[in-house]
Amino acid sequence: MPQLGPLEIMAVAVIALVVFGPQRLPEIARNIGKAVNELRRMTADVKSELREGLSEDADDGEPPEPAKPLPADPGEQER
Repeated sequence: MPQLGPLEIMAVAVIALVVFGPQRLPEIARNIGKAVNELRRMTADVKSELREGLSEDADDGEPPEPAKPLPADPGEQER
């Protein structure tokens, strides 16, 4: 993602001010802030659930069963 410098941020702010007007701009900024906050909260929830799931798998204490080797000949059966 490209980084925005101070000049680009200022240009976006001026364009938003012209498009939305000074009365609606604070409301729009507040809504954007709430959306970003909710997105961060959801991301943190997903990360914590993923970590819990991975730690539960690791804490089972039982080593995973090794995979059974496949027979070299498909007609050969296990005895």
